[in-house]
Amino acid sequence: MTAGWIDLIAGAEVTTTPRQVIVDGRPVMVVRLTGDGPPVVFADRCPHRLVPLAAGDVAGGRLRCAYHGWEFGADGSCLEIPSLGPQATVPPRASLHAVRCLEDAGRVRVHAEDLAALPPEPAAAVGGAGVLTNEDPALARAWHPVAFATELGSPAGPTRVTLLGRQWTVWRDVATLRADPVPYGLTVRWGLVWLAPAEPLVPLFTEPDVEDGAFVGAWLRPASTPAPAGFVADNFLDVAHFPFVHAGTFGAGEEKVVEPYDVVLEPDGFRSTQTQWFDNPEDPGVAAGLRPLRQRRRATYVYRAPFQLLLRLEELDAGAVKTILFVMRPESLTSTVVYTKMLLRDIGGEPLPGAATVASEVAYEERVVGEDLALQARLDLTGLPLVLRDELHVRADRLGVALRRALLAFVGAA
Repeated sequence: MTAGWIDLIAGAEVTTTPRQVIVDGRPVMVVRLTGDGPPVVFADRCPHRLVPLAAGDVAGGRLRCAYHGWEFGADGSCLEIPSLGPQATVPPRASLHAVRCLEDAGRVRVHAEDLAALPPEPAAAVGGAGVLTNEDPALARAWHPVAFATELGSPAGPTRVTLLGRQWTVWRDVATLRADPVPYGLTVRWGLVWLAPAEPLVPLFTEPDVEDGAFVGAWLRPASTPAPAGFVADNFLDVAHFPFVHAGTFGAGEEKVVEPYDVVLEPDGFRSTQTQWFDNPEDPGVAAGLRPLRQRRRATYVYRAPFQLLLRLEELDAGAVKTILFVMRPESLTSTVVYTKMLLRDIGGEPLPGAATVASEVAYEERVVGEDLALQARLDLTGLPLVLRDELHVRADRLGVALRRALLAFVGAA
C-alpha cells in the first residue's frame, strides 16, 4: 500500500445513515454525525460484541451501536455505555479505531497509513483459534434438536436435516426412531427429536419437564439465522440489548442501566436470577386501576452446555409466569436453526390461558425473536470468541462471560 490518500466513496453517498465500505479488503464505516457535517470513518466493528457499526444510527451528533447503544464521538472516543449509567467511567479500550479522511471534489478519501495501521480483523470474523464455530468437532458430543416429532412417521416421510455441516436423514420406523448415518443417540423430549452424533457430555434439560403439567405450552415456528449458535445463545442471555434491539416490542419500557447481578455456577452450566422493573400494559389490573403500569419481574436464566437455554419470567405484581425454552441446531458455518417453546400460566388473569391468549403470546414472542434475527442478519462473524480479551466485557456481561467460560470448558472436555 502506498502512502497518501485512497478513494473511498462519493461524498453525496455519505449521509447520517452509517454505511459499510470495503477498502483494500477491509470493512470500514463512513457516516456524517450531522446532516451538513464532515464524514468520519472507523473500522466497522464495535469493540464490545464485534457487531458492524454500519448497523447502527446517529443520535444527537453521536454514532450509536445498534446492539447495546454504545455512543461514539467524531474522534472515535466512546462517550457513553448505557448499561453502566451516564456517570460511569468508560474503559479506554471502548474507543473506535478512526481513519483520517477528507472530502474533496465530491469524493471522500481515507489515509493509507491509517488504514494500514488498523488492527487485524478479529478471529471471530476471519476464523482462527479461540472461536467456537457451528462446525466445531466438540459439538458432536452434544444433543441437538433436528425436527418436531410430528414431522416424522406416516404420512410424513424421512426428514433430511443439516447438523454441524453434515447431512442426516431421520425417520420413524414403526415406533423406533432411526437416522442415517447412525448417530450415538436419538430421543424425543418436549415434542422435539434430538440427535447426538457422539456420546453427549451434557444431558438434556430436565427442568421444563417438571412444569409442563401446570402450564399451557406452545412452540414458535422454527427460525433460521446466519449467526453462529454461540452468538445466538449469548444474545438470549444478554439483558443490556433490550432497550435498543427490542424498542419495537417490550424494550422501550426497559431500564438501560443493568444493575449488578450474580451468576451461580452449576454442573454443566449456570443460572442467574435478577429482579427487573418493566412496563406491563397487558396486565388487566392496570386497566382496572388495581396495579401501576410499572411493575416488578423476576427473571431466571438457566444454561446448559452447549446450546440449551431457559428463561422464566415471573411477574411479581400481576402473578403471570412465562417460561421460554430456547434451543438451537448449528447447521453449518453460516446457518443456525432456533426452536423456542413458551410455557404460560396466569396470563391476562387466565390460570391456564386459552387458545386465543396462547396465539397472541406466540405471535408477540415471534416479533421479539424477529427483532433479534434482524440484527443477526447484519453480522459477519464465523463464530463466538471464547478468549475474553477478543471482546470488551463490562459489568452487564456477566452472563456472557459465564457462557464463554462454560463453552471453553465444554470444548476442552470433548
